Amino acid sequence: MLLRHTSDIIVDREALTINPAKTCQPIGAMYAALGIHGCLPHSHGSQGCCSYHRSALTRHYKEPVMAATSSFTEGSSVFGGQANLLQAVETIFSVYNPDVIAVHTTCLSETIGDDVNQIAQKARDDGKVPAGKYLIHCNTPSYVGSHVTGYANMVTAMVKSFAAKSATKKNQTNIISGWVEPSDMREIKRIAREMQAKIVLFPDTSDVLDTPMTGKHEFYPKGGVTVPELVSTGDSKHTIALGPFCTEDAAILLENKCKVKFDTLQIPIGLKATDTFVSTLSRAAGVQVPESINDERGRLLDMITDMHKYLYGKRVALYGDPDILVPLTEFLLTLDMKPIYIVSGTPGKRFEASMESLLSKKVPEAKYKNGERADMFLLHQWIKQEPVDLLIGNTYGKYIARDENLPFVRLGFPILDRVGHSYFPTVGYTGAMNLLTKILGAIMDKMDRECPEEKIELVM
Repeated sequence: MLLRHTSDIIVDREALTINPAKTCQPIGAMYAALGIHGCLPHSHGSQGCCSYHRSALTRHYKEPVMAATSSFTEGSSVFGGQANLLQAVETIFSVYNPDVIAVHTTCLSETIGDDVNQIAQKARDDGKVPAGKYLIHCNTPSYVGSHVTGYANMVTAMVKSFAAKSATKKNQTNIISGWVEPSDMREIKRIAREMQAKIVLFPDTSDVLDTPMTGKHEFYPKGGVTVPELVSTGDSKHTIALGPFCTEDAAILLENKCKVKFDTLQIPIGLKATDTFVSTLSRAAGVQVPESINDERGRLLDMITDMHKYLYGKRVALYGDPDILVPLTEFLLTLDMKPIYIVSGTPGKRFEASMESLLSKKVPEAKYKNGERADMFLLHQWIKQEPVDLLIGNTYGKYIARDENLPFVRLGFPILDRVGHSYFPTVGYTGAMNLLTKILGAIMDKMDRECPEEKIELVM
């Protein structure tokens, strides 16, 4: 079969990653930039880099992703890309007329040492950025970090470029969104509306990468956080940063720049993380939690109670982004499942600390790793050593699931072979019910498929 050659004998690897559980920084920066209304992301590098970033996002979201490139040639690669970027800025504003150009770097421009900050300032000084338009940028070398790091860098650039403090505080709360689906960002806004909490969510890819089919192409869809909203974040009462890897740097910068206090929370996946988000938003916005939200929580609890016998003790392997894996692990523990193997390609010391806190008492035998060599190959080796009952992660896990005959739930980025992730949320109580439905469906489908005929049940 596809990966049957994988051995269960683990050899220490110091300089080799096999099937990484991550992708490159510029993809994350491009996705974050698409969460600004009227923004055209710009890849400062070769055409091939930009094509890869666009295609990766297009395949996941099943939507056209617009972006520009500096189109490096051999000459640009040797002498630098300043002339290319200056010409690109002028052309983009005159031809495509975005409100914002969001520049991110690539391996090539980082390796030759282009000073994008200096180039951007020269573009402004030379009058290439029209009045009322904006040019922002961040550094995203692909050879360090991951797509999560790139997303975080672009979100931080939004705060650096736009947030401003005036003499008047606004009765609103900032919510900085980690890398989640457009459906999740829409659900966060719905929860806030239900609670009558005025928020500014950024970035916001809802109505950008989940747009309705109208028969008419909109180069800049109606969604995304607007520039005035980004500017107003400096006058907000409080900030809630969802997902420390993606958002904490931006929250810290916003506090230092505009004195807006913040809380860093996990992305609200599952019961406990959603409880924390709802109570924190209630306190920060000065609003009560309505009965409708409590009802949603009760329905989730009812589903967990009804189906607990199919979940108890099931061993789960999971992989993906740390901001997803931490609350997902907490949710699986709430379900009395055993998250036993966990890998993330994104580096960062806080990941292992979070896992230690969650797992040391309830699943002390769990294995977890992040950063270099925390890859799909290692995860498969662990599964070869002692099998699991369920696999959760992006599409790249389908090879392991097929070879090991595992129930498989697709979650995270990228999902290339299924649809629905950008339309149905995973966050909040309703999102937790959606996720739980997928988990139960995968487990129970295998039970139905493999049980003896005399054991097949109509009612489960």
